Amino acid sequence: MITVHHLENSRSQRVLWLLEELGLPYEVKRYARNPKTLLAPPELAAVHPLGKSPVISDGDLVVAESGAIVEYLLDEHGQGRLRGAPGTSERRLLSYWLHFSEGSLMPPLVMKLVFDKVREAPVPFFIKPVVRGVADQVMRSYLGPNITRLLAFMEAELARRPWFAGPEFSAADIQMSYPVEAAAARAGLDASQHPRLSEWLQRIHARPAYQKALKSGGPYSPIP
Repeated sequence: MITVHHLENSRSQRVLWLLEELGLPYEVKRYARNPKTLLAPPELAAVHPLGKSPVISDGDLVVAESGAIVEYLLDEHGQGRLRGAPGTSERRLLSYWLHFSEGSLMPPLVMKLVFDKVREAPVPFFIKPVVRGVADQVMRSYLGPNITRLLAFMEAELARRPWFAGPEFSAADIQMSYPVEAAAARAGLDASQHPRLSEWLQRIHARPAYQKALKSGGPYSPIP
């Protein structure tokens, strides 16, 4: 039996979704974030030394990292579903988006969350203008333009095909769900500027397996 060590409001939500799309049995072990720091609880370190989510157990095997979990589940349990055949453009695109999601898109979203918190952190009144000024400058000169460019790139990619890896829904869309949801919640993705990304979000949210995963995982709001 596959066990998903599920941290609330985390990337592990998309692991639940993938399992629902594949129709695989699984169990969920839930973990709550620290309400002040938003960090994972120390109990997760008993599952994997880094103490982060997502992580799954499949018998005696423990697999961590979103992309690695997706690839493992597709390799071991997918039976060819949700990925293109080897050597096809769909398979190459799947590999690309698995890496893009965490390698290119998530880092600036996480940095934006950090600098938003720095900007609003309680500090002495005579320091606050300096702190806010630094945070605002980082957003203007680096994070803002970078995030804008990434969103424009994804918008353009979805103009070329309906799903991230080709004409059919695939695990690439599952992998991309969390950062795109985080961008919609916190980083300026909106329907007026990004109609294709917004419509893509509506389509994934309407999928029955996505809705089942929400019921399985509990309340969900992505935190970069």
